[in-house]
Amino acid sequence: MPRRMPMRRGIRPSRHRSGIPLLAVGLVALVALLTGCAPSGAWELKGDLATHDPALAKDGDTWFVYSTGGGTVANGNIQVRSSADGRTWRYAGEVWQTKPEWLREQVKGVDNLWAPELVEHDGTWYLYYSASTFGKNTSVIALATNTTLDPEDPAYEWVDQGPVIDSTGADDFNAIDPGIATDEDGTPWMAFGSFWSGIRMVELAWPDGLRADDAEPLRLVDRQSPPNAVEAPYLVEHDGDWFLFVSFDSCCRGSDSTYRIAVGRADAPTGPFLDRDGVALTEGGGTILLETDGARVGPGGQSIAEGMLAFHWYDADMNGQFRLGLAPLQWDADGWPAVSW
Repeated sequence: MPRRMPMRRGIRPSRHRSGIPLLAVGLVALVALLTGCAPSGAWELKGDLATHDPALAKDGDTWFVYSTGGGTVANGNIQVRSSADGRTWRYAGEVWQTKPEWLREQVKGVDNLWAPELVEHDGTWYLYYSASTFGKNTSVIALATNTTLDPEDPAYEWVDQGPVIDSTGADDFNAIDPGIATDEDGTPWMAFGSFWSGIRMVELAWPDGLRADDAEPLRLVDRQSPPNAVEAPYLVEHDGDWFLFVSFDSCCRGSDSTYRIAVGRADAPTGPFLDRDGVALTEGGGTILLETDGARVGPGGQSIAEGMLAFHWYDADMNGQFRLGLAPLQWDADGWPAVSW
């Protein structure tokens, strides 16, 4: 079953962890020396951090996180938070106060909107987001556009552009969790998917940002084991290679969440993606990047901007409340991503 949970606000920062053994410090330094990747832990954040499925972006000098909505807040619409420095966050409102009427008709019973993605192209911001209900694949990925991410800008207005791709019980995929990448030829691609047949991909087109054709979606990731627990694809190019970040296993269970972030590498955003051991992600592969560490449980729902990995996680010291995480993305000597927190 795909993820989702109601949103809550006003979560306090987690407790600071200290007292790292000297042996551990030495091992970290040794790893850094051998890999050429200096260790850099997650940022200490404060303010309103109650985000789920964060889409991180920077518009001008301001950081923004757009995230899954809460059903009791603004009709469940996508939420917005902003920060001047990336460390102190404040709640900045919602994309809309009511959902588009066509969306409520297409996905009966939809509550909150999920897992946004932000992409800037030629002066326009494209906001892709998901509408679904928990445990079903009657879903749609939709699009809205704007000239700014800042709700305080007089020009701020998200314009509904309608559906990009949908799915029903007759399909073997689930049209949620969009992740957009533009290849070296300027062609945009959208990875998406949750459980069912795994992570899929379709071609988009600029400038409308909609689907280019009705071709069968490509297959990028398959766990090869029911219930095919993989979702939240995000694509990044680094030094000529493409990296697909995904979330394995289950979120939305508070301290019992088993989410973890995995990654594969390819020559093109369309794949095929292999993990560090050479196993194809379509054959159950995936190199783990970030996973539960003590009271910090179930990291996932990731995005990347300005060299920073954004994700949500659950604080076991605070009854499993969810919160925003940010960690600098490093690259080791073999060209693979690494993070610490």
